[in-house]
Amino acid sequence: MANSNSTSDSGSESPVQSQGSEKSFLASAQETVAGAVDATVQAVKDHPVAAAAVAAGAAAAVGGAVYAATQLGGEKEPASKK
Repeated sequence: MANSNSTSDSGSESPVQSQGSEKSFLASAQETVAGAVDATVQAVKDHPVAAAAVAAGAAAAVGGAVYAATQLGGEKEPASKK
């Protein structure tokens, strides 16, 4: 029983410590995302044709995935056309 008490004591301290580390983690993540956005914007400005090609490829991939999902999720037997 002493082990379960010591576990719950350390468990009650853990959320307080993790909350502080979450703030620093979120701040770090926000800085990383902001840096990535800035780099992406600069890359699009430097190479607009390549950016358009990437966007078209992504759209084609999404379109293909949607088409495949509709074909797989459709009716198993086609309705009779009488």
